[in-house]
Amino acid sequence: MPRGFNVFIVLFIWRLILGFGIGGDYPLTAAIVSEYSSVHNRGKLMAAVFAFQGFGNVLAPIVAIIVTACFSQSIARDVLYMDYVWRIIIGVGCIPGVATLYWRLTMTESERFQRIDDMPASLHTVTSESEKLLTVPDLESAQNVETPAVDPGNTESEHVEHVVAPVDRRTRRPKTFGEYFGEWRHLKVLLGTSIAWFALDVAFYGINLNSSIVIGAIGFAGNIHVDQPAHFVIFNCLGGVIINLLGSVPGYWITVFTIERLGRKKIQLMGFAVLTVLYLILGFGYHQILNKSSGAFIFIFALAQLFQNFGPNVTTFVLPGEVFPTRFRSTAHGISAASGKLGAIVAQAGFLQLTDIGGHGAWINHLLQVFALFMLIGFIVTFWIPETKGKSLEEICDEKEEYTYDSI
Repeated sequence: MPRGFNVFIVLFIWRLILGFGIGGDYPLTAAIVSEYSSVHNRGKLMAAVFAFQGFGNVLAPIVAIIVTACFSQSIARDVLYMDYVWRIIIGVGCIPGVATLYWRLTMTESERFQRIDDMPASLHTVTSESEKLLTVPDLESAQNVETPAVDPGNTESEHVEHVVAPVDRRTRRPKTFGEYFGEWRHLKVLLGTSIAWFALDVAFYGINLNSSIVIGAIGFAGNIHVDQPAHFVIFNCLGGVIINLLGSVPGYWITVFTIERLGRKKIQLMGFAVLTVLYLILGFGYHQILNKSSGAFIFIFALAQLFQNFGPNVTTFVLPGEVFPTRFRSTAHGISAASGKLGAIVAQAGFLQLTDIGGHGAWINHLLQVFALFMLIGFIVTFWIPETKGKSLEEICDEKEEYTYDSI
């Protein structure tokens, strides 16, 4: 007899709501940290904020281990107690959000963002010194100015003319989103950040299809047909902790401590290049490597995890928070992040359905080859993104590019 609402409907509803929150948090977090930071530590702080995701990836299975252990005796009597376990695990995830909610609600906007709406009217008119010198505000008085007399008999005298400059009545206004990104030099940057994030997440989420293989290779997979359910879950979660500690977490923090020295673009290019090679090795040598040395497979897999985070997984978050003007920064970052989540959908709902073509897991090697192609695409489009290391936000985004002139 069913004990509750269909679990998939429950997950769909709440994950949809969670998506709205995370969808807003990604661009806002990046923009706030970017606009509050100095030139010399902006990248480090943005990377550090994102690197805490790595701690979350480790803490999640640890919480699962603790909760499952608490219910182990009840699960042994009735496996449906696992229903309480996963709900509590997800509920614990609310604690960090609630703990930071007050500060997020009371946090003020950055001075850069506030200046957008507080610009004096004089900034919307032509006010440069050169333009002022060429402009005669009172045309009638200009016509009454006496012109020095010229002696026609004096051939050595200079010919003197009085030139009245035309009045410049143009009005400066901010460009709309469409006008700004309608120019290729700006659009290619948005495409670069969006496509790079999309390409990364196709592989980032798709590579998780190999997690069970790695967990089995290090002896933490268990046997679902023999083990107690609680024991099986706990061992798999321990394996997840080990995998994250092997590659993901170190990769995050290597980026934090090197991003100001190496630069964002260099780290992203390096990461995509290394991942392209590693996925090609895993793709074309998948079965041979697994059959000959599970240790070699674990090493290559952990190396890929390392260079995902000491590479594009961090920089695709950092760069969109720096390369766009304040007026469009959050929106453009949100578009880039949404492109990444689209890549996750393609990986999970699309590519993962292909893994069993020709037999159980028979097509995984071909998927890894496809992921290598996506890493190559990410490498190429990164060249559309400017380097931001050592530059202020005003230097990166020339404020003059944000405005256009309308004739009256």
